[in-house]
Amino acid sequence: MLRVGIISAWHVHARGYVEELRESRMAEVRAIWDENPERGRAMAAEWKIDFEPDYDKFIARDDFSAVICNAPTTMHGELLLKAAAAKKNIFTEKLLATTTAEAEKIADAIIKAKLIFTISLPLRGNPYVLYVKKLVDEGGLGRVTGARFRRSHNGVSDNWLPDYWFDTALTGGGAMMDLGAHPVYILSFLFGAPKRITGLTSRPFNTASDENAVAVAEFKDGILGVMETSFVTFGVPDLLEVYGTEGSVFMQGTDVRLTTKTLDGLSFVSAKPKVLPPARPSPIRQFAYACVEYIARPDSPPYLGLEDALIMTKMIEAVYNADRNGQTVQF
Repeated sequence: MLRVGIISAWHVHARGYVEELRESRMAEVRAIWDENPERGRAMAAEWKIDFEPDYDKFIARDDFSAVICNAPTTMHGELLLKAAAAKKNIFTEKLLATTTAEAEKIADAIIKAKLIFTISLPLRGNPYVLYVKKLVDEGGLGRVTGARFRRSHNGVSDNWLPDYWFDTALTGGGAMMDLGAHPVYILSFLFGAPKRITGLTSRPFNTASDENAVAVAEFKDGILGVMETSFVTFGVPDLLEVYGTEGSVFMQGTDVRLTTKTLDGLSFVSAKPKVLPPARPSPIRQFAYACVEYIARPDSPPYLGLEDALIMTKMIEAVYNADRNGQTVQF
């Protein structure tokens, strides 16, 4: 049985992680630390676990070997470095850090401590996304020339996001730092790290952080990818499109359609896939399984490891730098 400590309940997914760990029957949650003691005590009472207000005492406890980090993104560096020093396996919400330099420092500490690490990139286990990746990897679209992914919601325009979501001293950024992580980690999942990247952000509703953002990157073999996100749109499902010389694939929510020159002996047809790859378990379940099964050989679940986390941080930091400076950032 894996025993876990919770680093903060700041992030909106914190409650879901605890519930899922308990449902998995692989893990037991033992304690929580929170930078907001009032919230920490409330969550400890709800979850019937210990609350420890002193982080150094919390991370030194010997009744858990893994931590789930839901803390503000700008606090990840200090908290996760201490977690690595205490030899705790680490699961974290995205991003790993707000700067590449800090993310690399965390990664080095985790590698030196030989820990299991997992970052929450849930769409990398989505069967529709895995279907698109299989097409790309196996050449089912011919030579890929372009791609687009969009994830957005109306959190600002319909005023339902919490106030603290706009405190960049905690979040490090707005729409691109939050929802923008999804298009960034999907296109890097398909094509690897980009060669160069640029981006624009805007604040049409004048909150304290970016509400609308677009990034454009050149990946391998001249592939151009567009990554879009927003807090000010309504009714837009996840959109993934990949374009190739022999065909293209379009994913809209759970609807996927392939258009290709040759399919089942026909020419230029458009069809839904007959078989999808199986969904991967959620990142938190993959982490728990890795901690239980890989004790003698620490390893990260596939596609959710340190290199994935570093590429994502580097790309999003580059988008913000490009927006501020009006430049294209070379990788």
